[in-house]
Amino acid sequence: MNKQDLKDFLDAKVSQYNNRKFIESDPIQIPHQYSLKEDIEIAGFLTATIAWGNRKSIIKNAKRLMALMDNAPFDFVMHHKETDLERLLSFVHRTFNGDDCIQFITSLQHIYKNHDGLEAVFVKHAKTDSLQMAISKFKTIFFEIEHLPRTQKHVSDPLKNSAAKRINMFLRWMVRNDHAGVDFGIWNRLSPSQLSCPLDVHSGNVARKLGLLTRKQNDAKALLELDTSLRELDNNDPVKYDFALFGLGVFEGF
Repeated sequence: MNKQDLKDFLDAKVSQYNNRKFIESDPIQIPHQYSLKEDIEIAGFLTATIAWGNRKSIIKNAKRLMALMDNAPFDFVMHHKETDLERLLSFVHRTFNGDDCIQFITSLQHIYKNHDGLEAVFVKHAKTDSLQMAISKFKTIFFEIEHLPRTQKHVSDPLKNSAAKRINMFLRWMVRNDHAGVDFGIWNRLSPSQLSCPLDVHSGNVARKLGLLTRKQNDAKALLELDTSLRELDNNDPVKYDFALFGLGVFEGF
């Protein structure tokens, strides 16, 4: 199909999937439990961090993690005592364990106390056309305090050729206001035009079948290629097509 036909097809799929029904089976339901900006940010960031594998397992474990934080993630991050952290030792999702969890809470507290919060870090280091440099800078700041070396693997670095799927998904949640009640759009100092698609097996395979992506590996180079293709379809809101690619792959087996 030509570019206009492809755009019309994908726009229709965005409309089909980018609505509140999407939330019911997606990890984004976890930050949707909250109304305070900082609660949404922290719940979203932690949920996105463990968002690999079976989606039911992701949602189940993210709910458990929120419960371990008394379902008040921002208050827990800022005001926990050392003894409060002990309960997190039992947490595990695939290779993300209790020690990693405690490190994340400690690093998040550092971000909010010393860098004005998650949004401010990304805003400070954002490029006009991309947030990939900001993601790399964020990782540096996140681990500038004393930390466990093993935990570094749970924050991706695009400058080391990672597609950074989970953190790009988190940024989509925070920055993009879809006016449909799915993505939050609570970070208004960044633009949806700066976002990159959360590239995973499903979205990558669909993108290749549609001619949006030729590179075989799902890495930073592939992400740049996909970003370029999606910006040609909608330069202002390229990652809306994540809903189309993901929906076609997961729900329709395209």
